[in-house]
Amino acid sequence: MPRFTSFVLFAEMRTGSNFLEANLNALPGVSCLGEVFNPHFIGKKDQTEMFGMDLAAREQDPRALLRLLRDRTPGLAGFRYFHDHDPRILPDLLDDQGCAKIVLTRNPVDSYVSWKIAQATGQWKLTNAKNLKTAQARFDAAEFRAHMEALQDFQLRLMRGLQTSGQTAFYIDYDDLQDVAVLNGLAAWLGVEARLEALDDKLKKQNPEEIGDKVVNLAEMEGALARLDRFNLARTPNFEPRRAPAIPSFVAVEGAGLLYMPVRSGPEAQVQAWMAGLGRGGLLGDFAQKTLRQWKKTHPGHRSFTVIRHPLLRAHQAFLGQIVSGKLAEHRQGLIRSQKADLPPPGQPFLDAAQHREAFAAFLRYAKLSVAGQMGQRVSPHWASQTAVLQGFAGFQGPDLVIREDRLAEGLSWLAAEVGLEKAPAAPADHAAAEALEAIWDPALEEAAQEAYARDYMGFGFGRWKA
Repeated sequence: MPRFTSFVLFAEMRTGSNFLEANLNALPGVSCLGEVFNPHFIGKKDQTEMFGMDLAAREQDPRALLRLLRDRTPGLAGFRYFHDHDPRILPDLLDDQGCAKIVLTRNPVDSYVSWKIAQATGQWKLTNAKNLKTAQARFDAAEFRAHMEALQDFQLRLMRGLQTSGQTAFYIDYDDLQDVAVLNGLAAWLGVEARLEALDDKLKKQNPEEIGDKVVNLAEMEGALARLDRFNLARTPNFEPRRAPAIPSFVAVEGAGLLYMPVRSGPEAQVQAWMAGLGRGGLLGDFAQKTLRQWKKTHPGHRSFTVIRHPLLRAHQAFLGQIVSGKLAEHRQGLIRSQKADLPPPGQPFLDAAQHREAFAAFLRYAKLSVAGQMGQRVSPHWASQTAVLQGFAGFQGPDLVIREDRLAEGLSWLAAEVGLEKAPAAPADHAAAEALEAIWDPALEEAAQEAYARDYMGFGFGRWKA
């Protein structure tokens, strides 16, 4: 039984895909039919029909064309697929274990410059060197970034699709295309008995010059590339577990289209008190996805919102409300065991500010390890990063509005107006939380919070809590 029943060549413009296709077609029993799902043609430029299906029919049912291609092509049939081809067919390709995946790549600078030259000359393939058209490209930094990001996003999508379905692809680089042994290795991987004795010589390489000779603004290109973080060295590492949407925690006003998506250890009590004071009935909670959808359908024009708090203030609130209080007993014991935290009995006050400050510093160390996935206990939503919490919300539906606590009054007033409430109560402030932190604050706590919640400080633009 053959290993594969079809194949797809994932590539991009100016990566050598025409050359690879020509060599695949030189293998008896293999047919590569071009860009079958290109939005502008079917198979090759100016061709608008294949297997009796035209562009309109393909647009209506692309899967039908995929079936025809496989059923009516003798031997092993395949085609080329680029990142901007019909996206509806991609899941079918990735899920099909019988469809071999070939991934052809090229240095993105080389492919970009080649693309710009082809645009300038109108020459996309060369079969006779006498007809070569030459030009120099002008490097556009913004255009190149968009080009590279599109390619990288597509490659990441392919990689994830292969990983989650337990498949592997045959990866081949542009520079490997001139190695007949590599192409014969591809044939062996496909399960094809035939082998190439030599490379197809119909297509000629265009623009073989060094990259510096092919652009008119080399210095500008070099400067732009130097500023690109090719290896993503500036990223903030993230090993925090993904979070669920936490729909049961959402709260709605019974008679108004307002939905609050709480970030734990934020000003939850103050916000819910404001909602209850709107005079539009009680508060609804304990939603499931079904009941939340029903609420949304019966409240057209609804608005959802959340409130984020300064990471240091929020961590301190989580520390007092969940650890010092004894509510999360297992985490409390974990903090004492791992960080040697000196805590008073559950629910009791600290002996003095020094004991309080040292214990909170120990909690920030604990939170840093917890958020980084380095603790055996689950990450509580009370000290999970606010970035992760909002990403969890987006698993169902992200909020319409994210309000910073220091602009809570303006944000709630705007929301009230959005849902047609002319009069709304003033937003109460959580003075107690701020006063409790003020009593023990020092610069070391600020630095510890920045280490524990680097994603929130960077992502939301938080500065120091106390300037």
